[in-house]
Amino acid sequence: MIIGCPKEIKDQENRVALTPQAVAAYVQAGHRVLLEVGAGLGAGYSDSAYVEAGGELSPDPAAIWRAAEMIVKVKEPLPGEYPLLRADQIVFTFFHLAASRELTEACLSRRIAAVAYETVSEGGNLPLLRPMSAVAGRMASLVGAYFLASPLGGSGILPTGVPGAAPAEVLILGAGVVGQNAAGVAQGLGCRVTIIDIDPQKLAAMSKSLGPGLELLLNDPATLAKKLATSDIIVGAVLVVGAKAPKLVSSASLRLIKPGSVLVDVAIDQGGCFESSRLTTHSNPVFVEGGVVHYCVGNMPGAYARTSTQALSEVTLPYGLELANKGLKQALRENPALRGGLSAYQGWLTQKPVAAEFGLLSSYKADPWV
Repeated sequence: MIIGCPKEIKDQENRVALTPQAVAAYVQAGHRVLLEVGAGLGAGYSDSAYVEAGGELSPDPAAIWRAAEMIVKVKEPLPGEYPLLRADQIVFTFFHLAASRELTEACLSRRIAAVAYETVSEGGNLPLLRPMSAVAGRMASLVGAYFLASPLGGSGILPTGVPGAAPAEVLILGAGVVGQNAAGVAQGLGCRVTIIDIDPQKLAAMSKSLGPGLELLLNDPATLAKKLATSDIIVGAVLVVGAKAPKLVSSASLRLIKPGSVLVDVAIDQGGCFESSRLTTHSNPVFVEGGVVHYCVGNMPGAYARTSTQALSEVTLPYGLELANKGLKQALRENPALRGGLSAYQGWLTQKPVAAEFGLLSSYKADPWV
């Protein structure tokens, strides 16, 4: 199979889908790997490293899209890439279709086989999403702490506190992978940490993994309102697999939050869990609404491109090799995890929550590849 790896074009997206080691693995399995010149530079990988691994370089991303039977990316195709999508081509990347009708319709009209990292599922876990959730969760507490600084629009509270001044209060909405990692870093900074979730079993697991010192609460309107009023950093860490994120905090609720507090919406890839959220970029990461700083960057792990690339490439490689070695249909037949990752195929949507979100149930078919 011919594997294509174009350079990412999302703002400040320095990750790359394949490390040189991953390229070598594809080549050793008998496949060709075409990479755009400079694709790995942002993550610290030189063009020469890819050539040494057996990859072939091209300065023309369109030529890579035309030649490749499978495109391996980090982030979803952007509008400038929609015309490059080709019928029956496998595109293996993060899609987050529920957040974008335009992208969803592009996948349908171009009749690609969209295999989404974020819905590949093994035993109830999301192995391809997990490492990026860990990065984003750890980042969430760090960027929240950073933007609390007065010159950046924050309230001027030092998250660690000092003798005579209390540390920051951090509220985390969601007890999944993002929430756990955000809580761990916030604890390490010395913050007072509260986690709210609707699932008591997740909260119990969080208590075991992070130990004492956390306030673990079940979500209800009164509890949420009380904690919003006292928190300095609020991390949105909710996930509904394959669907749009629920809006947990309304725009009206911003009046409950102290001016200069920071909202970090890690769920923005799936539409965001704060009603007031709107997508931002690493170049322009925050805005202030209702006196509250909002950080809603859609590709947070791209800020730590080397770490994120290594972690992502390592977990996606076995699945990518399976697709390349067996072809799409055989890989889907033999691997239920990959079947969960299929989001669109030959003009059909295969994720019902996405079809329902956009009123496209007539375009939904669970197994159109059969």
